[in-house]
Amino acid sequence: MTTREKQNPEESWPPAQAFLPGARAGLPGLWKAAQDCRACDLFERATQAVLGEGPVAAKMMLIGEQPGDQEDLQGKPFVGPAGRMLDKALVEAKIDRAGVYVTNAVKHFKWTTGDRGKRRLHSKPSAREVKACFPWLQREIGLIEPRVIVTLGGTAGQALFGGKFRINAVRGQVIRDSQWAPSVVATIHPSAILRDPDPLNRKRRYEAFVHDLAMAGRALNAG
Repeated sequence: MTTREKQNPEESWPPAQAFLPGARAGLPGLWKAAQDCRACDLFERATQAVLGEGPVAAKMMLIGEQPGDQEDLQGKPFVGPAGRMLDKALVEAKIDRAGVYVTNAVKHFKWTTGDRGKRRLHSKPSAREVKACFPWLQREIGLIEPRVIVTLGGTAGQALFGGKFRINAVRGQVIRDSQWAPSVVATIHPSAILRDPDPLNRKRRYEAFVHDLAMAGRALNAG
């Protein structure tokens, strides 16, 4: 909680719409404008806002939770350990990452201090922070107009479908004709696989992850 929030509990941050550029700005303009976003307090500790990466003509969009430590430093999504696992899984699912637009539901890295201050550890964004950041994601979806969206983890799914969204309730199926894309596939975030301490279970979860991505690829090809 920031000092501002403690002193002014009824005061709200300005909406993200106040920082969004005009409709003609395109992705470069969106990136630039996001650096000035003050719709929540996450900007205060993050290095920069990290929006998506990929071709504007991409037919598939992958949405994760938020940038991690390396993403925050490099200004690119999915370039850390989870990104390397995603790259590997996309290859096995026969999906070319170069043709995919990859982004996150939240654009600033939320972190806590670990290892006596030597590391920045991921901290799950709150529902309010996800909601505050949503206009940026919504604009990205509008610019890309993907035919298939893959939500990676619960935060991404809840950003699109609300707080009651649960991965296990829809995993293994293609959500058709939502307001976001003709096809949506929900799967886990690759970081959840990395955090699993059991090697056998981690292997099974990875194989299921590849299966989900392949299902998204088939949905795209069928469209």
